[in-house]
Amino acid sequence: MKLFKTCSGCKTPWFSRDEFLQDSNIVLVGYQVNFGDRVLGYFLFNHALCQSTIGIPAGHFKDLHDGPIFSECLAGSEQCPGHCLNSQILDPCPAKCEGAYVRNILQILREWPKDVCYPGKIAVGQC
Repeated sequence: MKLFKTCSGCKTPWFSRDEFLQDSNIVLVGYQVNFGDRVLGYFLFNHALCQSTIGIPAGHFKDLHDGPIFSECLAGSEQCPGHCLNSQILDPCPAKCEGAYVRNILQILREWPKDVCYPGKIAVGQC
């Protein structure tokens, strides 16, 4: 079976994106922007079991966005609130910027339902 991601710290495997996102030990903590190509940026997650930070290319989540994708980069303009300049800001962006869809995906990831606990995972936090 193909792996979606393996933790860089403790080597915990996740075999699908859903399994990874549903894991109650995975917490979204940021987005590291790539202004040249937004899908090459990274969504950043912390793994509560070992305190590792896991970066996953934004392109792995692009299909979660179903709204418009704007072509103009407004970073640094009057319309830009600067969210992409701080990797820890997860708020949506009101600008009609090429990065707005990434901010939408962040909201989807923040709201992703978590498993309370499931067999084979060590309980931490909510479990």
